[in-house]
Amino acid sequence: MDLEKKLDLTDFLDQLRDFFARPKPLAMEGDVHIHYEFLMQLWSCTFKEPPKVQCLDEALMRLKKQGVLTLSEIFEFVKIVRYFTYLKSLAFEGNMGEWLQSIEIPEEITQIDGYFDEKGNIKSEIDERLVVLENALSHTKTQIRQKLQALINAKKLQSYLVDRQIHFVGGEEALLVRGGFNHVLKATVIGRSSGGFFYVLPQDIKELKSKEADLLSQVEEIHYEIQKSISTKFHKYLKFLHFINRAFDRFDHYQARVRFAKAKNLHIILPKNDNKIILKSFAHPAIVYPKPVDLVFDKKVLIITGVNAGGKTMLLKSILASAYMAKYLIPMQCDPKSHIGRFKEILPIIEDPQNVKNDISTFAGRMLEFSRLFSKNHLLVGVDEIELGTDSDEAATLFKVIIEELMKKDIKIAITTHHKRLASLMAAHEDVELVAAMYDEEKGVPTYEFLQGIIGKSYAFETARRYGIPLGIVQRAKKEYGEDQEKLSELIERGSELERALKEKNQKLNLELSRVTRERMLLQEEREKFHEMLKSEKRKLEQIYQEAVSEAKKALRAKEEKELHRHLTKASQIAKSAKLKEKEPEELKVGDSVKYRKTRGVILSIRGKEAMIEADGMKLRVPLSELKRSSMPQKKKSASKVHVSKPKALSVKLDLHGLRVEEALEKTDKFLSDALVAGFDEVLIYHGVGSGKLARAVREFLKNHPRVVSYEDAPPQMGGFGATVVKL
Repeated sequence: MDLEKKLDLTDFLDQLRDFFARPKPLAMEGDVHIHYEFLMQLWSCTFKEPPKVQCLDEALMRLKKQGVLTLSEIFEFVKIVRYFTYLKSLAFEGNMGEWLQSIEIPEEITQIDGYFDEKGNIKSEIDERLVVLENALSHTKTQIRQKLQALINAKKLQSYLVDRQIHFVGGEEALLVRGGFNHVLKATVIGRSSGGFFYVLPQDIKELKSKEADLLSQVEEIHYEIQKSISTKFHKYLKFLHFINRAFDRFDHYQARVRFAKAKNLHIILPKNDNKIILKSFAHPAIVYPKPVDLVFDKKVLIITGVNAGGKTMLLKSILASAYMAKYLIPMQCDPKSHIGRFKEILPIIEDPQNVKNDISTFAGRMLEFSRLFSKNHLLVGVDEIELGTDSDEAATLFKVIIEELMKKDIKIAITTHHKRLASLMAAHEDVELVAAMYDEEKGVPTYEFLQGIIGKSYAFETARRYGIPLGIVQRAKKEYGEDQEKLSELIERGSELERALKEKNQKLNLELSRVTRERMLLQEEREKFHEMLKSEKRKLEQIYQEAVSEAKKALRAKEEKELHRHLTKASQIAKSAKLKEKEPEELKVGDSVKYRKTRGVILSIRGKEAMIEADGMKLRVPLSELKRSSMPQKKKSASKVHVSKPKALSVKLDLHGLRVEEALEKTDKFLSDALVAGFDEVLIYHGVGSGKLARAVREFLKNHPRVVSYEDAPPQMGGFGATVVKL
């Protein structure tokens, strides 16, 4: 909870907790990949939310000790069993379906389910005595109402009645009367009104109430017998109850996240097995009108500089919050293509640690927090205002050395600072990334946008003026600060930017040099192999030539015609073997550059004796026999790169439930392309009925798709109007 508070996630996560059937920690035990798979399978399904259920740990503990549960506690278990029976009836597919179907509910537990109605009351028909007692209770209640009504209508009591209503006082029916009522009515006073009147229980009614209490006592005795009987059966199936209780919490984690994500239009990001953080269109949930953030944090250290009140701290919290939410598969507002690594621990060093009681200053508290980092690993740290509490020049050098040491460990650090010296000292490191909060100098306000690769100005004077400091004071401060200091700050920023740009160019040149060197070595190896092959073929031809000449000489020396023919035949055969073998046609594969008639292209897919190629921006299906490998590969345009590969596991079905129209059409386009590559003739698209907006958009897209032969509503058993069968 403390981490949630520091990252400003408390209100947001409280909203998620409202979707749980019962309170529980946000963390889920087990493999995060399995949990993510279950979440995605549940995402495409429609199901009703689970009932609210109480925590049953104490009840399970009493069962273990052979205690007796109350009817309300028993009904909590019944609600869980009923919900899993409902889930099993939905016939989920995939691992979710297998998991639910593996849960076998014992017959005796199912029978106990039938003891209760929907509100948790025991059904009287399970015991004949309850039927008799309930009839007697109903008759007694009727008698009480009739007696009271008769008294209200009695003439002798009219002058004493304050009103003609039946009042409930302490669970008892009573009449409100004036003083002196005892002359005409035998009754017991059970209360006084604010007006000084008396609430009375008539003697005749008192006897009937006593009878009612006796009947209720008998009902309670029978209920206790039922409680003991059920508790005995529950003790027999204690392991199952423990299991179903945990399974309910597991499904509760899934359903709450899915329903919350759909309600808020959020996405669930699976954390990757690395420490990179690449955010795309991320918005922190605490910001009412957020400006989505794009950020690449793939190095060890990120230093955030720039304008005051420009969103640096919120960016820092966004980085940590995204890692926290991805770690626990909590839905967030971001592009699903965001890449977020997994961290063992997330540590924000944000608040001022000063504590008078413990005699700790701001800087001392910060040093204490930093000292603990040296004993940790696989950690994401966020430090706000790293220079807090000490001299800036000393702090710059000190924190530079501290950060360099921490960079040697498996620790990733994001920092906000106004120390241009610290930022410039760290900028030279290849594992340090710079980000600056931007400022609109024309409008005089922060833009709440960030630019990577530079050191940003603090704009202290402009910020002071914006927040109400008189103009004269600000101008005087700028004058005393001096133009030289201002120019020095700009030079530091510009120098850092140029150094970073130069380093990036050097890296690109080194990569290009490595590529050219590698290709040169490969060409040299190919050349040597070719020369060796030529030498081998030459030796082989010389040997064949000598053998043929030898046989021809033998033929000339032959005395008999038969022997002559034999030597000539052998010489002819040897000569024929010297013919060069025809080169077998090379096998073409996906990605090869080929020539089709007068057009050059690239093979996208191969199906049987045909190939799909892309040539001059068009896709063509042509016979393989008409393709020749191109000696000159097609020049790739720098603006676009096309990578086509057959999907590893392609389905003939696409589910678009819960998606916006733009996302749905993008997925439909990719799905049809993959289906064509895979050679599918017919596919099925689920879009649901709903308002019809998504269905119309999908139909319009299919209508204009060049490779769609036809489309129609799916049969009832395959989705009916909520699905479309597409023929390719």
